[in-house]
Amino acid sequence: MTRDQYTFTNPAELYTDFAPKKQHQPEPGLDSELQPQADLGEKTYRGMGRLAGRKALITGADSGIGAATAIAFAREGADVAMSYLPEERADAERIAQIIREAGVKVLTLPGDLRDAAYCRDLVEKAVEGLGRLDILVNNAGKQIYNEDLTTIDDEQFDDAFKTNVYAMFWITKAALPHLVPGSAIINTTSVQAYKPSEILVDYASTKATINAFTKALAQQLAPKGIRVNAVAPGPIWTPLQVTDGQPPEKLAEFGAQTPIGRAGQPAELAPAFVFLASAESSYVIGETLNVNGGTPTP
Repeated sequence: MTRDQYTFTNPAELYTDFAPKKQHQPEPGLDSELQPQADLGEKTYRGMGRLAGRKALITGADSGIGAATAIAFAREGADVAMSYLPEERADAERIAQIIREAGVKVLTLPGDLRDAAYCRDLVEKAVEGLGRLDILVNNAGKQIYNEDLTTIDDEQFDDAFKTNVYAMFWITKAALPHLVPGSAIINTTSVQAYKPSEILVDYASTKATINAFTKALAQQLAPKGIRVNAVAPGPIWTPLQVTDGQPPEKLAEFGAQTPIGRAGQPAELAPAFVFLASAESSYVIGETLNVNGGTPTP
């Protein structure tokens, strides 16, 4: 029997062959060059029509969590607009083809989220190409480890906040006029918002900001019938980790500190995004859904 997300499984025994080794890629990194390959749900995610007819914009949709979410949304019946960096074209084209095979529409909209003009144009192109917009997933992120605050230059700090926070603000602001009651906004925060690592001061700060932004905006938009929630991943195997997101020498033990004893895979995040995007979560507003292998959080 082929396993899918509905298969009764011992989660501690999943991905027992996962054995990452010391490696490095230049930013922004490619899923296709990860060793071992990340599971994006290509072979395992089974749709049930939970997002049939919906129109979604996903940032960072070429790889990792964004790609897994794009695949899941498409197999649940949603048309998808993909945002990604031009350098990630190879990964994006592969994901776009998987989405097409699901029988839905896909738009590929490359650009740099640090550019406010691109972010606003991204929303307009998504609305024009899909016909409307009713799911927004702010997922793209930047993470560079640094062991000494005094060596983080202004450019790195600025890049982290522009990619992780400002882009979310710009895109959400541009999207709001197009969202109708029943729409959903989902932001990707992190366990780092609750348990920040000493080597991720700037990244953890952005993720805490995303958490607060989510909960504040959720209260503002709830009376309009627009739900805002977040997903907080723990250690997930994506290109973010091998592009200086973690020290290369620590990759072999990546995720081992979690109660479940392993890193998560992007495919294990996708159902959380589907739930928050679907009508099944109609009374879930301002929530941060932790998918972190058991790490306690507030």
